[in-house]
Amino acid sequence: MLGNHAVVEGALAAGCDFFAGYPITPANEISQYMSQRMPKTGGVFFQGEDELCSIYALSGASLAGAKAMTATASAGFNYMQEGIGYAVASEIPIVMVDVMRCRGENYATQSDVMQFRWGASGDHEHIVLAPSSVQELFDFTVRAFNLAEKYRTPVMVMSETTIALMREKLVIPPEDEIHIERRKKPNVPKEEFLPFKATDNQAPPLPDFGDGYRILHSLNPHDEKGGIAWDPNVFEDLYHRITNKVLANYDDIVSVQEFLLDDADIALVAYGSVARPARQAARLARDKGIKAGVLKLDTIWPVPERHLKTLSEKVRKVLTVEMNIGKYANEVERVCGPNCETGRILKNRGEIHTTTEILSAIEEAAK
Repeated sequence: MLGNHAVVEGALAAGCDFFAGYPITPANEISQYMSQRMPKTGGVFFQGEDELCSIYALSGASLAGAKAMTATASAGFNYMQEGIGYAVASEIPIVMVDVMRCRGENYATQSDVMQFRWGASGDHEHIVLAPSSVQELFDFTVRAFNLAEKYRTPVMVMSETTIALMREKLVIPPEDEIHIERRKKPNVPKEEFLPFKATDNQAPPLPDFGDGYRILHSLNPHDEKGGIAWDPNVFEDLYHRITNKVLANYDDIVSVQEFLLDDADIALVAYGSVARPARQAARLARDKGIKAGVLKLDTIWPVPERHLKTLSEKVRKVLTVEMNIGKYANEVERVCGPNCETGRILKNRGEIHTTTEILSAIEEAAK
């Protein structure tokens, strides 16, 4: 299946019943396929007049009880940041897929990696998943919906031109084998309900529009009742809670995969499509007597700090592989630098790294 179509099937498997988007390559196949599949599954497909309309439509649909998703590409992702910030502050579960591309061209890059984390205004913690195959586009889209519902926050799937337009085998599990998370609903009388009161490190319950609860969903600082009034303590309490519900649940949210790391001397840290040539380069390095391995980051935000720290304490050198000027490498080096040597294998030419290029860098690091 085409990678973009796998995203659609993953969303539908997770229960997505509302899609809003605006055409942009190389994400168009998601919108096009959604327009065909959504009506057949009882959902709603909505093409907004632009990206800003689309991202806000998601929030409205989600607050009405829908599982809502959009898909865009790098330039369109720029326009959506305002709506993302609103969904963060109002704690609205939505899913976004950004198919990264070079500026104005459909070539390979991972240049949006920092915008995923820091694009929206205000203090926040984003959950961002980085698939590297067509199968993971399906699997991670399902997981994105589950995390969004559980933590009442936008969750993003960092796709790329490479895997979005790639065709690979896709295994869709039986429906009863796919775990589906659903948002918590209030269990107290309406007059006692505090819409933004939550237990420690969890998201508050979320009733649907029409359930009879009176709630103001606002970007502004708001107290547990949803009331808007400037107060430094209210402001601080709000942002502490919406960031901590992500950071404090590291073990549930953060995921990595390890390849050949048991006895590795040199470790590659990679995410997304470049994890593919990185793994092959590590295998070839082993054939040459170099003990190389790969830590593949399935979750890039929050940063898998515990996993990176453990890695840095057992290898001699960590090399970050990414298709940009070294943006995420700064995070890897921040965590790993105190314990081992670090280096970078960077490329931003609209082309994915070749196995040979990565192998050459491993050989140089092994000298």
